This record gives sequence, structure tokens and C-alpha cells, in this order.
Amino acid sequence: MSSTTRVRLTPSQRLSRGLMYSTVGPIDVTRGAVGLGVESARSSAVWAGNKYRRSKMARQLKAELAAAQEAIAVEVAAAQEVVAGLPQALEKARRSRRRKRPLLLAGIAVVVLAGGAVTFSIVRRSTQPEPSPLPPSVEISPKP
Repeated sequence: MSSTTRVRLTPSQRLSRGLMYSTVGPIDVTRGAVGLGVESARSSAVWAGNKYRRSKMARQLKAELAAAQEAIAVEVAAAQEVVAGLPQALEKARRSRRRKRPLLLAGIAVVVLAGGAVTFSIVRRSTQPEPSPLPPSVEISPKP
């Protein structure tokens, strides 16, 4: 059993075969010429569609790029304003910090004392033995 598969000819193969054989020549020449024309038209249409899509995407990218550049310009301007006002802000912070320094030191002292008291009570409790909930196994009462 042999199976034969029929291979479809491309338009250019059909045209060359049609020119080679005289009996089926006019049919193959016509089909080949029409096929080449159709493929050429399809290829041109695909090329034009791709060109249109690329130009449309390029316009969109240009618009997005312009928006991004504008946003970056706004951010840079805001950053420049902050940097320009930085010396005054630092001076103001230095002045306000000097007034709060005694309160800050007093707060730190209170926290340290409270921590020391908690640590002392924990250490003292851990050194004392805990009473056992069980009765003693040996009699503790002294002998007379």
C-alpha cells in the first residue's frame, strides 16, 4: 500500500511548470500569474497594515513620553524648592531642638529608672525559690 500525497505548487512553481509543458501550459500560466498577483497584493496589504500600526504606536509612545517628561519636570521643580528651603528648615529644627533638650533628657532618665526597677524586681523574684505545691516528702519538724 503506497500512499501518495499531493504537494500543492506555489504560484511561481506553477508558472514555471506551465511554461515548460505545452498541454497544461495556458492554465498553469494563468493560475501562476494570478497567484503571484494575489500574493503580491496580500504582501503589500500586510506591509501597509504593519506600517500603520507602527506609526500609531509611535504616536502613542511620543504622547506617553511627553507626559512622562512633564511629570519629571514637575517633580524636579518640587525637589529644587525643597532643597532651596532646606537651610531654613535645618535652622528652625536646631532652634526648636535646643528648647526641648531638658525635657528629652528627663524623659530618658524616667525610662531608664523604670527599666532598672523592672529588671530589679525580675531578678529578685528569680533568686527566691518558689514554694512547691506538693507536700514535703520528709518530715520537717525537729526531734525533741
